[in-house]
Amino acid sequence: MTEKEIIKRLTELRSLAQKHKLDISEEIKQLEAKLVNGNSSQDATWKKVELARHNDRPTTLDYIDIIFDDFLELHGDRSFSDDPAMIGGIALLNDKPVTIIGQQKGRNLKENVMRNSGMALPDGYRKALRLVRQAEKYGRPVISFVDTQGAYPGVSAEERGIGEAIARNLKEFFSVRVPIVVIIIGQGGSGGALGIGIGDYVIMLENAIYSVISPEGCASILLRDASKAKYAASIMKLTARDLLRFEIIDTIISEPTGGAHQNPEVTAAKIKLELVKVLNKLISRPQEQLVKNRYEKYRRMGVFIEKNAKKKSGFLKRFLRKE
Repeated sequence: MTEKEIIKRLTELRSLAQKHKLDISEEIKQLEAKLVNGNSSQDATWKKVELARHNDRPTTLDYIDIIFDDFLELHGDRSFSDDPAMIGGIALLNDKPVTIIGQQKGRNLKENVMRNSGMALPDGYRKALRLVRQAEKYGRPVISFVDTQGAYPGVSAEERGIGEAIARNLKEFFSVRVPIVVIIIGQGGSGGALGIGIGDYVIMLENAIYSVISPEGCASILLRDASKAKYAASIMKLTARDLLRFEIIDTIISEPTGGAHQNPEVTAAKIKLELVKVLNKLISRPQEQLVKNRYEKYRRMGVFIEKNAKKKSGFLKRFLRKE
């Protein structure tokens, strides 16, 4: 049964259950699991990768249009150019002003060429930082939408300092004295995602992914076989459930059956509810506590194992001898 057939069957079953007041929840759950999970753990993870990359998946601008009022886009990094892959501006969330930044992909070839498929240049990250510092100046919370396979890896990005731009954002975001809420809506790829991904609270959509490298990149580099991308995805722990378990993110927002593109309005409504709830808590915190908690949140991530200095020294000597 294809994806379209499963979705059609689910619609029919739900209509039947509502019309005749039947309890067929078990059948519906089985179909939903088949739609999302496929036939194996590898299929389940790869299905989420495909949904995160789906061409019809709602973009940052789609969510801005539904969730916020009176969005005013701001342009330029005040240094080199305006990067269309990174958008930002001011809007109202329940009549309260907020600053929004986010990566923006295109829907077709022309849009993706213009927006560089959501892969930002250094100009984009500098624009994002400019708007975040502006938000801090005027006391506006920041909402960051992450959706990129990574920062642009081309020559022009290297010439203008993509590494420095991302590193500066990582450093500066930790000291921003207003709340920052991050939402991973599609792909969260490597430093390109982290460049606007430091926040007090990190939300992730159910079928989004977040990882240091793409499954294809991992398969090529570590497994030495690009055709093993599906297997690589299954061991990379890049799904929302994995990341919540590792405390990399703070919450997961469920999506409609078949993905967020099946009903963007429903997904956007859930995001809005979560944003309002979280911001009400964060705004009440003292600025010093906000910055301290943000720093400690990221310091707690990962596992660090230290060996004694003597063993380190011996390893270093052996390493240097090999060199």
